[in-house]
Amino acid sequence: MLHGPQRGLFDLEFRIPAECADALASGRADIGIVPSFELSRQDLRIIPGAGIAAHGPVRSILLVSKVPAGEIRSLAADASSRTSVQLARVILKQKFGASPAIAPHPPQLEAMLERADAALIIGDPALHLDPATLPYRVYDLGAEWTELTGLPMVFAVWAGRGAASAEVAGAFLASCRYGRERIEEIVREEAPRRGFAPDLAREYLTRHIVHELGEPEYRGLRRFLELAAGVECAAGLRF
Repeated sequence: MLHGPQRGLFDLEFRIPAECADALASGRADIGIVPSFELSRQDLRIIPGAGIAAHGPVRSILLVSKVPAGEIRSLAADASSRTSVQLARVILKQKFGASPAIAPHPPQLEAMLERADAALIIGDPALHLDPATLPYRVYDLGAEWTELTGLPMVFAVWAGRGAASAEVAGAFLASCRYGRERIEEIVREEAPRRGFAPDLAREYLTRHIVHELGEPEYRGLRRFLELAAGVECAAGLRF
C-alpha cells in the first residue's frame, strides 16, 4: 500500500495492533489490522483473504518461564497484542491446567521474570531473543496452539465496522500478494533497520508467518474465539 499499485488508495497510519483496535472502537479509523480477539469485543466485519496467521511455530510469540507451564501462577505480559495475551490464557488453561494472574509489563525479559513466574514476549522483542540460548523454559505459542487443536492460529485480521466492498477486499489481497512477491526487497530494507540478520527475517516472513487466509485459517480463528470466550468468562475479567 506504500509502494505498489494500491499506493494512494487509503490514508494510512501505523500503530501496534492494540492501538489499531482502539482507533476502530473510537471511530478514528475505518479499517485496521486488529488482534483476532477484538472480534469478540467489537462488532467488526472481517475483510477476507489477508491477515496474519501461523501453521505451527510462529517464533514471534514466546512464553518464557522459570517453572514448568503447569506451575505458572503469575505472568508478566507485553500487552501490545490482546490476541497473544488471550492465546496464552487459553493454552495455559487448556493444555497445562494453569490459570495465572496476568499483569502488563514492558517487553524486558529479565525485569518481567523478576516480577512473575513467566513472561509473554511478542513481536520484534521476541525475534531478538534466541530461544535456544535462554536459561529458561520457552514455549512458542504458535506451536502450542497447533499441537493443542490441530488448526492454524490467526493472530490478526483486517476488519472494519461495515462490510467491505469487493474492490476494497481485492485491494487488500492484491497488496498482500505484492509484498509476498517482493520478500527479498523487504528483507534487504527492513532487516538492518530493525537489527535482524537477513536469514532470520527471511525465515520469519516465509516459514513462520502466513499472510493469506482461507477456510482452514478461519476454522482456527473460530475455535480460538470459542476457547478464549470460555477462558475469559472463567477469569471474570478482560485484559
